[in-house]
Amino acid sequence: MLEILTQPDAWIALLTLTFLEIVLGIDNIVFISIVSNKLKEEDQPKARNIGLILAMVFRILLLFGITWVLKLQGVIVHIEWSWLEVSVTGQSLIVFGGGLFLLYKAVTEIHHKLEGEEEGGNGKPTSTLTQAIIQISLLNIVFSFDSILTAIGLVSLENPPAGFGYDGGMMIMVVSIIISVIIMMAFAGPVSKFVNDHPTIQILGLSFLILIGVMLLAEGSHLAHFKLFGDMAVEAIPKGYLYFAIFFSLLVEFLNLKMKKTKNPVKLHNSTIVTTTVKKKK
Repeated sequence: MLEILTQPDAWIALLTLTFLEIVLGIDNIVFISIVSNKLKEEDQPKARNIGLILAMVFRILLLFGITWVLKLQGVIVHIEWSWLEVSVTGQSLIVFGGGLFLLYKAVTEIHHKLEGEEEGGNGKPTSTLTQAIIQISLLNIVFSFDSILTAIGLVSLENPPAGFGYDGGMMIMVVSIIISVIIMMAFAGPVSKFVNDHPTIQILGLSFLILIGVMLLAEGSHLAHFKLFGDMAVEAIPKGYLYFAIFFSLLVEFLNLKMKKTKNPVKLHNSTIVTTTVKKKK
C-alpha cells in the first residue's frame, strides 16, 4: 500500500481531500467553540478535543461502513400521486433529518445568544460537559455523513483511479481525515478564542449553519427524487456557491473588525467569558 504514495495522483487526491475536510470542518469548529463556551474555562479545551476526536472517529467508522452507506441508496418508500412524486431512501432521510437538526440548533443558539438566559452573561457555565459532548456528537454525525458522501464522490471506491484499488482509495481517505483533524485540533484553541471574543463571528457561524441546513434539506429532497406537479424537481445546491458565500462573509467581517474596533461590543448570552467595563468618571 505504500507504493500508492509514490504516485502523483495519490498525493493530489490526498491534498484535495485534506483541504476539503478542513473546509467542511470550519463550521464544525465554530459550533464546537460556541458550545464549549458555555462550559467552565478549564473544561473548554477538553470539550473541543473530544469533539474533534469524535468527528474523526465518526468519519472513519462511516468510511469503513461504506458498503452500508451505499446500500442506503435503495428506495424504502415510493409515493406517486398526481401532484407529488418521491422515492424515500436511507440517505435522503439521514441528510434531510440532518438539515432539520442544523436549522433547529442554529435558530435555538441564536435565540439564546440574543434573548436567552441572563445567567450566561455573568461568567457562570450554562451547560455541562456531558451535554456539550452530546450536542457535538449529534452535529458530528450530520457533518460526517455529508463529508464521507463528498469524499466518496472524489475518490470513487467502485471505480478507483488506476493504481489505487479499493484499499488505496480507503487509505487515502483515512489519512486525509486524520491529518485534517490534527490540523484542526492545533488551531481549535486560537479559533475558539477569536470566535468567543467577537460576537459577530458567532452569529455569522450560526448563520452559516442555517445555510448548510438548507443545503442539506435540498440535497435530501434531491436524493429522494422529490417532484411537484410532475416536472418541478428539487435540485441539490452546489456547495461551491455556499462556501463562496461563507468565505466572502468572513472576509467582509474581518475587514470590518480591522477597520473599526468598537469600544462597547455587543454582549451575547450563554458566555462564560466575563467582560468588565470601566466607567469613566464624569
